[in-house]
Amino acid sequence: MTPTATPAHPPPPAARRMTVDEYWEFCQRPENHNRLTELVRGEVIDVSRGNLLHGRLCSRVSYLLEAYAETAGNGYPAGNDTGVVLDEQAGTVVGPDVAYYLDEAETTADIAAKWGDRVPVLVVEVLSPSDRPGRVNAKVADYLAGGVAAVWVVDPDEATVTVYLPRHNLTVVPQTGSVTGPAVLPGLLVQVADIFRIPGRGRPQ
Repeated sequence: MTPTATPAHPPPPAARRMTVDEYWEFCQRPENHNRLTELVRGEVIDVSRGNLLHGRLCSRVSYLLEAYAETAGNGYPAGNDTGVVLDEQAGTVVGPDVAYYLDEAETTADIAAKWGDRVPVLVVEVLSPSDRPGRVNAKVADYLAGGVAAVWVVDPDEATVTVYLPRHNLTVVPQTGSVTGPAVLPGLLVQVADIFRIPGRGRPQ
């Protein structure tokens, strides 16, 4: 007797990936207003809320970049985990801690009401205790693949800034050094120590 082949079980259906537009609608739902998430290749990922030190360093970076923008008249920074569409087709929307944009906006009325129409030229991420090296490295790679010209990763524990550029090795800059912006932001130079400085401390009363 010829043995009968056992029918193979069909593979489980692949999980449906969310599009960028669907993710926008997802974020607008009342139950998600206080939920911190990102969309990575169509999958919604929960991210943690930063601690006070994280918020302080993000604020400081934003201030330093704002000062550059005022002097250079060249673009503007945005913070508060503003959504950035890195890959429309794959469905990737992330929220950098601080991002620097170059576009034609002259007033706030010219800035997109949804996520930015263009990828920022500079992204700054401040590490949190919950961050894992693999996830951070993957996010940096996504930024650079998506067209970001430079990524700075601020490490509060080591008091350093790691600079990532496309097709270049990373550079770790200590607190005694300085970091510069990409070529599209001429003249941008930030002393690493200034990122970690508390204004007013140690000044004569």
